Amino acid sequence: MTETERTRYSDAELEEFRALLNDKIKKATEQLELIQSSYKNDSNNGTDDTSPTFKAFDEGSEVMSKEANSQLAIRQEKFIRDLKNALVRIENKTYGVCRVTGKLINKERLKLVPHATLSIEAKNMQK
Repeated sequence: MTETERTRYSDAELEEFRALLNDKIKKATEQLELIQSSYKNDSNNGTDDTSPTFKAFDEGSEVMSKEANSQLAIRQEKFIRDLKNALVRIENKTYGVCRVTGKLINKERLKLVPHATLSIEAKNMQK
């Protein structure tokens, strides 16, 4: 039976994807913690003795940096949520099935984007 004829991935294949997803979740969570600790870090970097102009510039760039890190954290949280949703689809044995075409998403695509819910065919139809 070819991949286009199958309606779902085998339990063994789903277990491979589960391991991949759990590894990605672990790494993404570690990255999120790093991002959060960098924008929650309120330590003083010793700018008290610099001139007021440099201090204002430094504080301005610090605010921009915190905003950028906050945006990164939000994106990372969404990524982790998408990965966890993929684990739910594994439990339901619907993982790897395109939500538009109902066909199996290419295995190579899932290895690169394990939280994908659309096949390349469906993704291209969106354009």
